[in-house]
Amino acid sequence: MRASSQATVTQLRVLGVDPGLTRCGLGCVDIDSRRRARLVEVGVVRTPPHASPEIRLLTIAQTLDEWIARLGPNAVSVERIFAQDNLRSVIGVAQVMGVVMVAGARAGLEVAQHTPSEAKAAVTGSGTAGKAQVQAMVQRILGLDAPPKPADAADALAQAICHGWRGGGTGADGVTEMVSAGGAVRASARTPAQRQWAAAQAAARRTGAVDPRRRRNGRGL
Repeated sequence: MRASSQATVTQLRVLGVDPGLTRCGLGCVDIDSRRRARLVEVGVVRTPPHASPEIRLLTIAQTLDEWIARLGPNAVSVERIFAQDNLRSVIGVAQVMGVVMVAGARAGLEVAQHTPSEAKAAVTGSGTAGKAQVQAMVQRILGLDAPPKPADAADALAQAICHGWRGGGTGADGVTEMVSAGGAVRASARTPAQRQWAAAQAAARRTGAVDPRRRRNGRGL
């Protein structure tokens, strides 16, 4: 599923990543100052469980590099591990997170992290929403003909939308904002571009822009 890859100066382009070693969801969206989101491209990188970990990570890294070079996002946002009982799964996800952050840093992009609950809350209004609800709301926000599948793809798009709408990125303590760019980590701060983006969104809201989650058939509730 793919749309035009050319972003305009009035749009923020975010590449969202749902990290996983077997399935890594990728979702790129354009978001304008009125919080309207448009699909750029969505997909899933799959790696075979029988392959060695370094080869699987290399496959994901190469795909990320190709997406970044081709689509030209302004920022990369990756889902941050919040809690996980399966240690083996945690290790794989953490390894992919590292690959994503390196890919973003290598391209000189802003790199952010948002927890699954933050992404769910951004698109559905509830941090405990189920996968089907996330898929349905992502479909609605982006105006898609069908819910994005598999769930990894929808989660990646939700991650991108979350960052596009709220900016920043959750720090390790789950409270402070953390964004990184150019090798510096700033807590409770925004980049100049994020401040301009927040100001543009605030101005749009003052002129009557409607939160896309509250739209019904193209009109406000």
